[in-house]
Amino acid sequence: MERVRPQAAEPGSLRGRLLRRLALLLGLILLVSSLSAYWSARRAADTAYDRTLLASARAIADGLYSAEGKLNANVPYVALDTFAYDSAGRIYYQVLDLHGALVSGYEGLPAAPPGTRRTEDYPALAHFYDGEFRQQGVRVVSLLQPVSEPGLNGMAEIRVAETQGARERMARELLLGTLLRMGVLALSALALVWLAVSVALRPLEALRRSVAARASDDLQPLPDAQMPGELRPLIDALNQFNERLRNLFERQSQFIADASHELRTPLAALKARVELGLRAQEPAVWRSTLEEAAQNTDKLTHLANQLLSLARIESGARAIAEGGAQRLDLSQLARELGMALAPLAHARGIALALEAEQSVWVSGEPTLLNELLCNLLDNALAHTPAGGNVILRVLPAAVLEVEDDGPGIPPDDHERVFARFYRRSNKGFGAGLGLAIVGEICRAHQAEISLHQAQPQGLLVRVEFASAET
Repeated sequence: MERVRPQAAEPGSLRGRLLRRLALLLGLILLVSSLSAYWSARRAADTAYDRTLLASARAIADGLYSAEGKLNANVPYVALDTFAYDSAGRIYYQVLDLHGALVSGYEGLPAAPPGTRRTEDYPALAHFYDGEFRQQGVRVVSLLQPVSEPGLNGMAEIRVAETQGARERMARELLLGTLLRMGVLALSALALVWLAVSVALRPLEALRRSVAARASDDLQPLPDAQMPGELRPLIDALNQFNERLRNLFERQSQFIADASHELRTPLAALKARVELGLRAQEPAVWRSTLEEAAQNTDKLTHLANQLLSLARIESGARAIAEGGAQRLDLSQLARELGMALAPLAHARGIALALEAEQSVWVSGEPTLLNELLCNLLDNALAHTPAGGNVILRVLPAAVLEVEDDGPGIPPDDHERVFARFYRRSNKGFGAGLGLAIVGEICRAHQAEISLHQAQPQGLLVRVEFASAET
């Protein structure tokens, strides 16, 4: 069964991704701010209610008096009036005499835990602490009141406790108000960011429409005059890419035009010669026509092979640029090709010599390097007369040399011979593509090629590669 691969999720819009991340960040800030706001609200509630507790304790302390040597308490209604209308909490009090005995109030109010520090917020001998009374959490203030009466001299203690309901309600109200304001602020910030991002992305949208409205063959540079600085590197990269595409298309168009011209002429000549031979009646003319047709076919085959070689160079250059180069022994490649072409050189009466003393490693594409060697040797053999010499050298510094003692090339033509379909004369078998192919392969391998005058005569072709020795 064919396995169905899951489709990758679409990345979404830039605006949406920015808003989602900003919303997440604002959510985290809102969470931290909520916790901080809750504790701040709780401290504010504790401060407000603690002040009220202390005021109630002081009011009760003002009602202390002695009678018959005992401490009594006259608890005024105003001491508990502050909490009378608060349905969210209850108030409890307790008055203890100099010996800790209950004088008035509720029994069992919790005492201050050991180590409770006296408050420094108010000028009073008061301690604030949390406790539990009647299975409810309470906030308690313990006020020590000096007593100096006949027969009584010491400290009385007044305890006033309040349940936590009122404080919690106040803290919740403060928290909800803070959250509401922060939530509105966060939503307003998201709306403003959405609006700002939409405005900031307008140049990008204008760029998209400009590219979409172009014709398929329009590779002119994109304008960047009114684009923000952040988009200019993108536009520059697109313009550079368009420039490379335009150069590639121009080379392909020129190559197709030149190839069409080069193929049209020999094909027309071949067809005309065959038609002329068909009109003849003598077998000798037929044979002559067939021999010429065979020669012209060989030329066309050679031209077609060279055109295919040029097409392969483009794919090979891309493979090298994408990291597909291999580590190859240039001496071994030269040795194998020299052995393959030795019979051809011998048949033409040319001495073919190889000078490669050691392995020389280069980085490249094997098919293209073999094509380079083949074209250099083929060009040397084609221009060397019978009895001449062709030398193939591989030097340790990753240098390849092909030397012949043919007529050579004048210095004025050293640059032009690498142009496609350039021929110094109309004589010969070639179509002017051999050295052009060599030049393209050298550019693909970032190698330097140069032509020199051989001694005493002839041509020396030198190709310098980057060494790949380990």
